[in-house]
Amino acid sequence: MKYYAKPLNKLINELSKLQGIGNKTAQRMAFNILDMDDRDAFAIAQAIIDAKTKMKYCSVCGNLTDTEPCAICSDTERDTSVICVVESPKEVAAMERIREFHGMYHVLHGAISPLEGIGPEDINLKSLIVRLQENDVHEIILATNPNIEGEATAMYIARLIKPSGITVSRIAHGIPVGGDLEYADEVTLSKAMEGRRSL
Repeated sequence: MKYYAKPLNKLINELSKLQGIGNKTAQRMAFNILDMDDRDAFAIAQAIIDAKTKMKYCSVCGNLTDTEPCAICSDTERDTSVICVVESPKEVAAMERIREFHGMYHVLHGAISPLEGIGPEDINLKSLIVRLQENDVHEIILATNPNIEGEATAMYIARLIKPSGITVSRIAHGIPVGGDLEYADEVTLSKAMEGRRSL
């Protein structure tokens, strides 16, 4: 892109490194930033710097935080006997949005995937076992993603934990609210049947 000045070219190149941002979108974003007043543009730059320098992983659960431990782990109102295991901090945010779960979390930072060379030792699993040994936990809820890697991870963790006598449950997967049965695939329908409950 020799037709852009070097600083603009650099901005476009850097923005295009963001996941899901192609070159055209990066160009639009760059021009949008240039059209902003200085205060707003510098606020975006400062927010990026702050997020990169102040955010870290909680030493207890592995969630993203700017405090140690994170706000969830330090909340005395939460039920410490139940831990919901998720793959990434994004899932913690999703679970918190429903406002129905009041237990603790554990973030794995990935899922077991032999094809990609990711084994149990490559995810945040060891610290989960330590938490179970050091705390009075009655239930583990496995909320890994409903794909091959997520299922494999859930099964591995379940096999690992069940002998200790801790209840291991898996979130139900199935038909989304507002979805039509005729458009659901076989795996989704099967999971919906498995996750059924009495009314």
